[in-house]
Amino acid sequence: MSGAIITPRLELHHLRPADYEALAIDRRDQRPWSECGITNPYRCLEEPGSPFHYRLPLLRRDAALAPLLLRVAVLREERIIIGHAGFHGAIDADGMIEIGFSVVPEYRDQGYGKEILHGMWQWVCASSAVRTLRYTVSPDNLPSQHIVRALGFTHRGVQIDEEDGPEDIYEMSVEEYRQRHPSLLCP
Repeated sequence: MSGAIITPRLELHHLRPADYEALAIDRRDQRPWSECGITNPYRCLEEPGSPFHYRLPLLRRDAALAPLLLRVAVLREERIIIGHAGFHGAIDADGMIEIGFSVVPEYRDQGYGKEILHGMWQWVCASSAVRTLRYTVSPDNLPSQHIVRALGFTHRGVQIDEEDGPEDIYEMSVEEYRQRHPSLLCP
């Protein structure tokens, strides 16, 4: 793992193609983490429905997507994984990129979700190709609904996800994100 995104309390490390392949063989393999001095006591990415299953085929088609697709959220001081985040794929032709994230139950309601999202969005907004940030969420996922609304994202509609059912679509332009959250952006 390399190229970490640094936030006030976290390091967001992306998985290398070799990490994906090791985890494809055994999702309980601890080598990708232990090689970096990180532990995974909450078994992130091992759970059913983990984004790993969806990101692996994308990575196998284009290994250059690794920094976008999946990152583990590591508490800097404790060196433990408490969640993960990643974009659903490459930036599309219209400049839109969609994110997903998760925080383990033991660390929810402590601001880590917002910190992960801001770290990922701040990093991806450095690309001139990105014009729109998108976040989709189940209408029943009240904590995530609260986060995206608190960040000022606009509800754009509803889509039906083949796996998850109905999802609310929220978007914000990169320009608006920078205006709303200027103190978070690095020069």
